[in-house]
Amino acid sequence: MAAGFGADSGSGLGDPAEQPALPSRVEIIPTAGIVESVVAQLPAGTTVTVTCLPNHGIERTVAASLELAGHGYNVVPHLAARSIGSREQLASILRDCRAAGIAEVFAIGGDKAQAAGPYDSSDVLVRDIAELGSGNFRIGVAGYPEGHPNISDQQLLDSLRAKADVADRIVTQMCFSAELIGTYAAMLRTEGITIPVWAGVAGFVPRTKLISLATKIGVGSSLRFISGKGALGLRLMGGTRYNPDALVAELTALPTPPAGIHLYSFNNVGSHAPVPA
Repeated sequence: MAAGFGADSGSGLGDPAEQPALPSRVEIIPTAGIVESVVAQLPAGTTVTVTCLPNHGIERTVAASLELAGHGYNVVPHLAARSIGSREQLASILRDCRAAGIAEVFAIGGDKAQAAGPYDSSDVLVRDIAELGSGNFRIGVAGYPEGHPNISDQQLLDSLRAKADVADRIVTQMCFSAELIGTYAAMLRTEGITIPVWAGVAGFVPRTKLISLATKIGVGSSLRFISGKGALGLRLMGGTRYNPDALVAELTALPTPPAGIHLYSFNNVGSHAPVPA
């Protein structure tokens, strides 16, 4: 169990007596059977975010989100700009989400090779969410402490500035260095971007799978924290699996800790069950 997670936060790792707990949420991929897995292993009230992958499409994300909301979870569907076919489709999605009690969405550009409709990036999408949702949705956006393989740092910064007045939180890409996340959040504050930053942390995942995924999404220098064979690498690994305990403890101990932990579970939700009160 990882230090620094709140017992009532939904991923529930940690001993609150040892250090202040950070709020946390668990990200899942809407594959077959995942709703049943979440219901069986995470209590109602857990905040669960649902990804939108190019091969799944926005429909699967929304369907899983609505079903989980019906089971009493606090659900945050990922709305990938390049997977949304029209402004009308976006309006319909937001109506369905609101009817199900969903009050937060996560707006991203998405990895679809060709945009399905008018949204090529999240910049315009967040504006339409704010307008069509009539202010009823909190909006999360993505942050990149180690940059993006296809977008320059300046473009990323300009994009966050453009969304700063409508976004409610920044969730970082998967990163393995508390120092890098802390430096990134401090840089944003220096640039006048004061949106709360949530740290994206990998869950208990097989080491080989994690390294492969991290390489694909452009995680750079922090990858050495899990791929190395030295003392640091061993400290972060439990056998052949990555263990987030040390990283969460380091994030919690930062002079300015992140607002919370966004846990990439890769559907291994059983490793993130809450600690009973």
